[in-house]
Amino acid sequence: METKMTKADLAAKIDHTLLKATATSSQITDLCSEAVRYGFASVCVNPRHVPLAAKALAGQKPLVCAVIGFPLGANDSSIKAEEAKLAVKRGAKEIDMVIDVGSAKAGDWKAVEDDIRAVVKASGKSIVKVIIECCYLSDAEKARACEAARSAGARFVKTSTGFGPSGATLDDVKLMKQAAGQGMLVKAAGGIRTTKDALMMIAAGADRIGSSCGVEIVMMHEGA
Repeated sequence: METKMTKADLAAKIDHTLLKATATSSQITDLCSEAVRYGFASVCVNPRHVPLAAKALAGQKPLVCAVIGFPLGANDSSIKAEEAKLAVKRGAKEIDMVIDVGSAKAGDWKAVEDDIRAVVKASGKSIVKVIIECCYLSDAEKARACEAARSAGARFVKTSTGFGPSGATLDDVKLMKQAAGQGMLVKAAGGIRTTKDALMMIAAGADRIGSSCGVEIVMMHEGA
């Protein structure tokens, strides 16, 4: 994997991320400049930064990704849907939403699926990635969450917000890849800080990597 993947190949799998509460406008602008320079798949930002990111990336290849219901997933579905709709209107081409974790733990999978479906519908043609927040779920619940995301029409399932007790693991990526089924993609995020981390996640089945260390990951890669 390492010898075959170029720096450009690796960069194209990374969502360059800045979700800190303290993120400033200048930092978001810098994030976008780095995304263009290195060829990242997207910049992943909080909703209030979507207009700025969309303006900075106008006419460029990297997309704008907005997080929805972040980081707890505990908003009402109607609020998540409106948040997604507004983010798309302002320029988001990808939406990373957090599931209703409480309903998942309670075994109310209809509520989980309905919550996801509301966001998928509100997002229109924009890609929806469903954050299942693996650190709170059993393996059986992780698999069931992936099934709910697929049934609701999402394009990706994602391991983590990066704000929970732990982030992505290789075992979770493998489990999600199998549970999501053919045609659905997996995003690994949370604690991925090195080239080795990223390549191992990709080898385990991750189609996209979410990281605030995208520049370091690409620059340290030994590929051409």
